Amino acid sequence: NQGFYFMKLRIMSAFVVCFICGCVTVTEQEAGKKIDRIKLADARISLGLGYLYSGNWLKARENLELALNYAPNYYRSLNSIAYYYQQVGETDLADKNYKKALRQSPKNGDVLNNFGVFLCKLGKYEHADELFNRAIKQPHYYQVSDSYENAALCSLKSGNKNKAANYFRRSLDYDPNRYVALFQLSKLDVETENYDIARIRLLKIHKKFGYQASSLELLIETEEKAGNKQLAKKYASILDTEFPDSNKY
Repeated sequence: NQGFYFMKLRIMSAFVVCFICGCVTVTEQEAGKKIDRIKLADARISLGLGYLYSGNWLKARENLELALNYAPNYYRSLNSIAYYYQQVGETDLADKNYKKALRQSPKNGDVLNNFGVFLCKLGKYEHADELFNRAIKQPHYYQVSDSYENAALCSLKSGNKNKAANYFRRSLDYDPNRYVALFQLSKLDVETENYDIARIRLLKIHKKFGYQASSLELLIETEEKAGNKQLAKKYASILDTEFPDSNKY
């Protein structure tokens, strides 16, 4: 179990708005004489993604296609419909829309990041890595920590642990309290027998996020390998109390 986590896509600034509010906005604007197609697309994207996450995929597609009709070259319309196709397994259509988004907005960090996530899932690690790094370098892209973490997870998936560790550290430079980066770096430290560093990171996780089954299990493993049997027993007892369904220890 490599303990991989989902890489993060950046489709929109405010991910999902209330369905009712979204519908009112669309209706009012459609009734007006002057139509702001970007605002109409944004409203449909919010609705579409809301339906997608609630499991109504038919309504999701309907609204995301409407967004594309309103603003066919808008990066969020293209990103969102590509994400929908990615979710339903239409890889070719997802690829087509991600590529169009990149052609229309080649310096947009969200587009670069999302296409990178998609390519990594297809096993196209080098291309994905290139896109993550291009996203990171954009001057007005503020989700740098996300993209470093995505690059790290992709490197880990490709088997390049040294590169992954470097990316995780860079992610923490921008946001020191990222659970995934802290946990994955701790795993890599245990593998390289850097038990003291792993312990510090895992204790930081527990201080910041509270006890987690995965981090407790790794802390027990750390103490066992470091020869601290009593500490390992202590954390095993906590694991048993906090997460009785865990059967690793």
